[in-house]
Amino acid sequence: MEGIIQDKLRRLFNDDSIVFDKSRFIGGMTNYNYVMDIKGTEYVIRKPGGMTDKMIDRKIEKVNNSIASEVGINSQCIYFDDDTGIKISIYLKNSKNIAVANPNSPKSIASVSETMKKMHQSPKKFPNKFDVKSELHKYEQIVEQINGALFFDYHILKEKLFAFMDENIKNTISVPCHNDTVPENFVIAQKGQTYLIDWEYAGMNDPSWDVASYIIESKLSQQSIEQLVSDYYGGLFNEEEELKIKCYMLAQDLLWTVWALIRHYHGDDFLDYCNNRYERFRKNIDLLTSSTNYPIEEMVHV
Repeated sequence: MEGIIQDKLRRLFNDDSIVFDKSRFIGGMTNYNYVMDIKGTEYVIRKPGGMTDKMIDRKIEKVNNSIASEVGINSQCIYFDDDTGIKISIYLKNSKNIAVANPNSPKSIASVSETMKKMHQSPKKFPNKFDVKSELHKYEQIVEQINGALFFDYHILKEKLFAFMDENIKNTISVPCHNDTVPENFVIAQKGQTYLIDWEYAGMNDPSWDVASYIIESKLSQQSIEQLVSDYYGGLFNEEEELKIKCYMLAQDLLWTVWALIRHYHGDDFLDYCNNRYERFRKNIDLLTSSTNYPIEEMVHV
């Protein structure tokens, strides 16, 4: 893959002396991102992570990445190879992601809420649907194909989750969603504008999925959760919407557990991440199905 990236860089910039430089790693879990200075301009070079060719439809991602740019919340992409998943974007100088800036700060919460609403209110729709049951089934099949194994109580707890979701999630809507709103994916540029990057999981979904994702991935405090739901929902937030968020937090822990298992069996260092998410899922599904009043702020802790 590194040789392929180097060849594409040389072709794109018409310079056979370019060497793919990985010295400036700037993060990533699904993929790995590096900054390179090429002819005086800094670019983010994306190297696809292991097994992503099995998990992600890059052709759909390319379309959704373009739509997010049209909405004005995505970083500028100059090259996207929908066969390999290699992507090249303009690097936002002196920027920092919200995980570094503090995901709990009132300023961060306000920026995240505003950015999510821009996407969710987009008149242009994504061509695909993000459905957690379908995604889980796809990941389970990959685990089986690579001779991996799921947790001993996985299927029992998954059915318990789906039954609980079917009973308690009502009045869903379908809008363009990012579906991976970790704080690392919100980037604050030098002039203060907030961008939302990495659209590989984007698709039509209920917007509360994105809200739930930011809460659990950022491990928000009670005060920050209250601000986020106030900023995002206004006076429309109610017990029904709160329970929907709780269900989605459970579903996300289970989904990303199986995602991490795939990466683990591929040889990547994701076992601790996988175990932590599954232990939190085990804890939360037991407590939430015992009492739907179990607080959101308690669900973020392992």
